[in-house]
Amino acid sequence: MDPLLDMLRTIRLTGGIFLEADFTAPWCVTSEITADDFLPHIAVPAHVVAYHYVVEGRVELLIEGEPPRGAEAGSIIVFPRNDRHRVGSELGSAAASMDHLIQPGDSGNLARIRHGGGGAATRILCGYLGSDTPNHPIFAALPRVMTLDVANGASGNWIEASIRYAANELESKRTGSLSVLSKLAELLFVEAVRRYADTTPCGQSGWLSGLRDPVIGRALALAHGQATRRWTSVELAREAGLSRSAFTDRFIGLVGIPPIRYLALWRLQSAADRLRDTTDTISRIAYDSGYESEAAFSRAFKRAFGLPPAAWRRQALASAA
Repeated sequence: MDPLLDMLRTIRLTGGIFLEADFTAPWCVTSEITADDFLPHIAVPAHVVAYHYVVEGRVELLIEGEPPRGAEAGSIIVFPRNDRHRVGSELGSAAASMDHLIQPGDSGNLARIRHGGGGAATRILCGYLGSDTPNHPIFAALPRVMTLDVANGASGNWIEASIRYAANELESKRTGSLSVLSKLAELLFVEAVRRYADTTPCGQSGWLSGLRDPVIGRALALAHGQATRRWTSVELAREAGLSRSAFTDRFIGLVGIPPIRYLALWRLQSAADRLRDTTDTISRIAYDSGYESEAAFSRAFKRAFGLPPAAWRRQALASAA
């Protein structure tokens, strides 16, 4: 069992492309996806991941508190926590709000932006990925911005081919082309996370670093591979070949929380999947998740997800519909 892919499967991302932007230098805009970008078309997700795909040209990018960076054509820029950011041909000039520049699309077409000073051209597709799960450990473990160069890496060929196909679909305005782009965005997010995990330095703290540690990674794989087993710290430590205290210290040092707390959160995440995907009763899900009573499960679930299990299930089913 691969804990990273296991966790990525639980996010259940949905998304789409909502904006096609053509800029000419000099230009600079601020961007952040807000509720107005969803309403009245769909419900606002509990968590939003924003992204830009640079089709043509080059962009400079800045998030407050982070060093500036650039991205060339063929790059996907991902904002795992939808941070407000500045993007442009240069970052020193006054920035316009993208919200004020958007021209709504008609007849199912994308909204568009045409903006700039008439110089070198840059074309960007903007989109989002939404999840009904707030505070998922994946989102907390990722940096505020990730840039994925689709031309590099072992998966570069299929990514490039997929993007070319999706771009052709968009240009042809075929029925379902936006759905193709939506699915592609989900795959690209997974690929960006996997590449980031592969480059995380060993010894660095965080959930993804825990996956790369031979001891903690084995424990996480066991916990995810046998999700219904009521693991204890002693059992996981024994499987990992450490004493309970040494295992707990190492787990906290890398993942940031005690192993029992992590297991509880993972069981709640698995419970949310069952609430959404099955007709199992809440009492059965509560028992399988390690809770002696439905009331105790409901309290823990509400602390993690903001809603009691029954209300969360209704909301998840309504969003899926």
